[in-house]
Amino acid sequence: MSQQLLLNNGIPMPALGLGVFQSPPEETAAAVEAALIAGYRHIDTAAAYGNERQVGDGIRRSGIDRGEIFIETKVWVSDYGYGETLHAFEKATRKLGVDQIDLLILHQPAPDRFDRTIAAYRALQQLLADGKVRSIGVSNFMRHHLRDLLAQADVVPAVNQIELHPYFAQPDVQKANAEHGILTQAWSPIGGITFYPGWGEDRRNVLQDPVIAGIAAAHAKTPAQVMLRWQLQHGRSAIPKSTNPGRIAENFAVFDFELTAEQLAGIDALDTGVRNGPDPDVPRPLFERVIPED
Repeated sequence: MSQQLLLNNGIPMPALGLGVFQSPPEETAAAVEAALIAGYRHIDTAAAYGNERQVGDGIRRSGIDRGEIFIETKVWVSDYGYGETLHAFEKATRKLGVDQIDLLILHQPAPDRFDRTIAAYRALQQLLADGKVRSIGVSNFMRHHLRDLLAQADVVPAVNQIELHPYFAQPDVQKANAEHGILTQAWSPIGGITFYPGWGEDRRNVLQDPVIAGIAAAHAKTPAQVMLRWQLQHGRSAIPKSTNPGRIAENFAVFDFELTAEQLAGIDALDTGVRNGPDPDVPRPLFERVIPED
């Protein structure tokens, strides 16, 4: 059992996907295979993760038909620009071993070089028009980034993937997405991304929150399952990450219970307004990282 969301261009997308951020390449193929066997049909990766090739390997090892699997990946900042982004697509498809990508998104707004961001998005629009990708989107775009992009874009992004968990729900970005018909997709949906050098070393663990623990006990579910259910019942896509087969399967077992309105409101009230990951408005040296050809 799963759940589908309809993107603004009519493309259906499985609401729950496996994320592979920080998944070591040597563990990624097995994680993807385990996820697909467990029932996932949506895999989210990125050029900057360095594991697109292993995602493709895991998909093939699963034996599940490519047409049943929704593949999402991201263009890194060093490949922004019109021609550069068209080439980034070629690199991604070569590594993944596919001809078409279901959702291709820009990984960061990179406001320090936003002219290149716009050129990259125009390349995504061309790939969409050519049928090389089925849908396009962005990641980590705040309201003002969306405003500036939409002033120059012909196609409204289908998805905006942002940090979103009970301690950091970004209501204004969610509202901006909704105003334009953009689906909100949550990375770190259970607050589980635990290593960003220089960011949030003193942060609290959402998995240990007593409100969530109480709701989990009431449903005989884990805190992670409750948080994923919270994401889905709010109409969002969620991309939990794990390489542990048991945890991968556990994260998918969220379609057999429902949170009450009171429980949803209780989780909503946990928002601290404090992000765990990097601020999208702050340039980083990592933006210069070169994405290999193979």
